[in-house]
Amino acid sequence: MNPYEIQEIRRSKDTSRVAPHGGKLVNLLTNPERSEDLMKISRDLTTIFLNDRQLSDLELLINGSFSPLRGFMTRRVYDSVVGDMRLPDGTLWPMPICLDISGDQAELIKPGQLVALRDHEGFMIATLVAEDIYPIDKRNEAEKVYGTADTSHPGVNYLFNETKTHYVGGTIEALQYPIHFAFRRLRHSPAEIRALYAKLGWRKIVGFQTRNPFHRAQFEMTLRAMDRARSNLLIQPVVGFVKTGDIDTYTRIRCYLKLSEKYPPNMTFLSLLPLSMRMAGPREALLHALIRKNYGCTHFVVGWNHAGPAHETTGEFFYDPESAVKTASAYQEELGIKIVPFEKMVYVIEEDAYMEESRISVDQKTRSLSDDHFSLAVRTGKRIPDWYTIPEVAEVLYKAYPQRHQQGITIFCTGLSGAGKSTIARILYARFLEMGNRPVTLLDGDIVRTNLSNELGFSREHRDINVRRIGFVASEITKNRGIAICAPIAPYRETRKSVRKLIETYGGFVEVHVGTPLEICENRDPKGLYAKARAGIIKGFTGVDDPYEEPDAPEVYIDTTDMSPDEGAQEVLLYLERNGYIK
Repeated sequence: MNPYEIQEIRRSKDTSRVAPHGGKLVNLLTNPERSEDLMKISRDLTTIFLNDRQLSDLELLINGSFSPLRGFMTRRVYDSVVGDMRLPDGTLWPMPICLDISGDQAELIKPGQLVALRDHEGFMIATLVAEDIYPIDKRNEAEKVYGTADTSHPGVNYLFNETKTHYVGGTIEALQYPIHFAFRRLRHSPAEIRALYAKLGWRKIVGFQTRNPFHRAQFEMTLRAMDRARSNLLIQPVVGFVKTGDIDTYTRIRCYLKLSEKYPPNMTFLSLLPLSMRMAGPREALLHALIRKNYGCTHFVVGWNHAGPAHETTGEFFYDPESAVKTASAYQEELGIKIVPFEKMVYVIEEDAYMEESRISVDQKTRSLSDDHFSLAVRTGKRIPDWYTIPEVAEVLYKAYPQRHQQGITIFCTGLSGAGKSTIARILYARFLEMGNRPVTLLDGDIVRTNLSNELGFSREHRDINVRRIGFVASEITKNRGIAICAPIAPYRETRKSVRKLIETYGGFVEVHVGTPLEICENRDPKGLYAKARAGIIKGFTGVDDPYEEPDAPEVYIDTTDMSPDEGAQEVLLYLERNGYIK
């Protein structure tokens, strides 16, 4: 079997059942008096600080989007969902909704204990009665939920590399919703949306979810979905964690606002959904349908390769692109919501229109552009084809992602101590100051160690933290369209990849491997560090008793054995000019 093809999800023999909660919404917000009582004891409670993904899950639990769930899953519920896609009472539920904690936290929290759930700033959002604390079998979860243990799958990667070691499950009492600072008018609970339908007299509503900007294909798809269902339209973009490399949330929302003006009056409604995508293909399609059922939708659009990622190296899909449609359609009676399926939409040149692929004759010329290729094109400042999007959306994207020579960029020099990377970085810094058309910042290893990481040692963990700090500062500079020149050793490949992914969200990233051989670096040894490492005075020194993991595919490779630093800097500048980063 294809390792990227999810196994067929098991179904109950009785598919005529409707969820036991009968469409009734859960509301976990407690009353003001109870909130006041909880605040009085909050200082005495063990605290769990939530990350963005955990906060988005908590918000959907609080507002009823995840009805009938009343909290994070205990082990009994988790095992049932992971193994059979059902809650213990038989209700269809395809995805685990769990709160992960560290091993140290797991030892502190006891069953029955009341725990405070707080946001980044320390505001208490809710309390959790810790009914169950249990270790995570990550491989089992990956294989059953995602159909693969390959960390190139974004959901699996998060599970293995970001999720902690234990889950804590239990019921929730919420004092407030997580705090949002932007686009508040576009955020609604399921109860608010249902009340709006009643006020407007809407009886049939088709839900449409997206994590990408709307373009001509999606616009045409929604118009056809409204026609097929004879319904109004609820557009619900996902604004929780989506996928690395996607267009940023604020830009996407501005695109949705522009496109919403293109629909007939009083036919559509735009509402943001703070869902963090798992990219779990067929299982996630079922979750999305259940959420739209809770939002009062009678129909839900499931398209080609719904919530399905591609392998980051091979480009091969992890799931059969039609599997989400097939799975959701098979369960629609039990879901209590009708699935509106769509094939892949392709642009037909002579028709100047988008059509479903199966309806196109072999002699018709077509064009297509995947979401990932589109996102890459936008982030690298390339022009968007007129056949792909509408002018108003293109204008929003051009403002957010200008041409490369107007974007921010990080030049990330990596190599052994003594390789010459700091000298090359200083030359580049001087050249950009000489040009004077963009602000430039030098983040050399010694500079950062002195001013940003002076409390850190040289263990693997501390070196990793130091490089991630450099990456964060560089990402902020890049976001604001400046130039960041970094020159750490950065010996670990995965850390460099993580920094690249962060920075490429905002602009350019150019990895420069100063690959001067170890023996040359050791002969130079301007600080006497190699000699101390060979003598055992310094432990864990890169190149001596700790490895340097060479980059797989750096944009620029330099060996200063027979090349001067000036020539090395020139190589970098030539690459930048060839690829449009400088003019």
